[in-house]
Amino acid sequence: MNDSSSARIVTALREWIADAAPGARLPSTRSLAAEHGAGPVTVQQALRTLTTQGLVETRPGVGTFVRAGRTAHTSDYGWQTGALGRPPSRVAPISTALRTVDDDVIALHSGYPDRELLPERLVRAALGRAARSDAALSRPPVAGVPELRQWFAQDLAATAPAHVSAPASGDVIVLPGSQSGLSSAFRALVPRGRPLLMESPTYWGAIHAAAQAGVEVVPVPSGPHGPDPAQLDRAFEESGARLLYAQPTYANPTGAQWSRDVAEAVLGVVRRHGAFLLEDDWAHDLGIDTEPAPLAAQDDAGHVIYLRSLTKTVSPAIRIAAIIARGPARERILADAGTGSMYVSGALQAAALDVVTQPGWEPHLRRVRTALRERRDLLLASLRTHAPLAHVEHVPAGGLNLWARLPDSTLVDDLTERCRSRGLMVAAGSEWFPAEPSGPYVRLNYSGPRPSAFGEGARILGEALAQGSGA
Repeated sequence: MNDSSSARIVTALREWIADAAPGARLPSTRSLAAEHGAGPVTVQQALRTLTTQGLVETRPGVGTFVRAGRTAHTSDYGWQTGALGRPPSRVAPISTALRTVDDDVIALHSGYPDRELLPERLVRAALGRAARSDAALSRPPVAGVPELRQWFAQDLAATAPAHVSAPASGDVIVLPGSQSGLSSAFRALVPRGRPLLMESPTYWGAIHAAAQAGVEVVPVPSGPHGPDPAQLDRAFEESGARLLYAQPTYANPTGAQWSRDVAEAVLGVVRRHGAFLLEDDWAHDLGIDTEPAPLAAQDDAGHVIYLRSLTKTVSPAIRIAAIIARGPARERILADAGTGSMYVSGALQAAALDVVTQPGWEPHLRRVRTALRERRDLLLASLRTHAPLAHVEHVPAGGLNLWARLPDSTLVDDLTERCRSRGLMVAAGSEWFPAEPSGPYVRLNYSGPRPSAFGEGARILGEALAQGSGA
């Protein structure tokens, strides 16, 4: 067969197909027969062979064409290693919190609320109105739509005491999500290679953003009630840092909320060192047992830079956040943000503003808080019953997560793999430490789908922990 006319035609056509564009039409059977000195039956046999190999497809009455979906040849990208050189920072993998899973998996790993906790009706109506408005076609200002900036400023000002000057809309920069705000703030306020203080543990996205910005992260231990002001003061003194990144309210992952005394002491330390505090108020609308009290509302001297996101309460599809900053710091952040994104979609800004100004917004938030309380308490009870070795040291007063300490001998990566193989996804706590983990932890999100499966998820976790301990 290898020496037959059909095989020679197949070889020649494979070479032709290799250089042809997907969808290209092959020469007619008559042309191929004349070119190769073969009969029509031999040409048809060759075309059937190519069809079987998935290289061509025949359309009756039209002709034979190169298949669009044919397998691509393997490429060698090794040359890029030399062209790119050494990476500016360790390239971290995508966090467990961003991984998607099948519907039958018990998902306690995600960083986003389930769809039933979102204001779906308000969002759909707002997107429809935005699509019919001028916002769908107009370029908004670099700093954001004035009305949305005003809303962010007023929302923070509502918690400010009378003796503190309230922020103005001119202090606000609208962003395409809080992650871009972290990146811009780190790049704008911390020179490459210089120190940045960061709570430990803390949000994994902030750790990644700092690495990409090329700054030196200096971890500051932080417990259920926040960092020790004395340790923070020493960290500023020894490192020479001028920026602290922190989550004073419902911290991710621990759920910690700073007390008034700790907040005042931390702000005092920041002021004494002539430094900045980047306050990430990611869970502002997710209080359960307490109300948020942003530090930014206590400061009008420009020390606190306030980051507020709507992504987790409005919709993950409407990635809108804002930074509120005063003085030259605001201008530097705006310059960086504008260079990176130029501006944020006016249609998304209009939709976000529409949602948060609707009469149904506040009732929706009250329903969400009730649902989060029920889910938090259900997961806590399930852990106590089925996974007592996963100890939650601090019951969060808000947010989306439980932070569970595991026995010291636990190999967390092995544990998460055992859970995954049994249909449970949990997030290894090591992702939330900017340096070496202080112990074995897992983060468990109680806002995900199917709270009815929390008991089964806790049972799987408990069995995996017992297996790892040899019990």
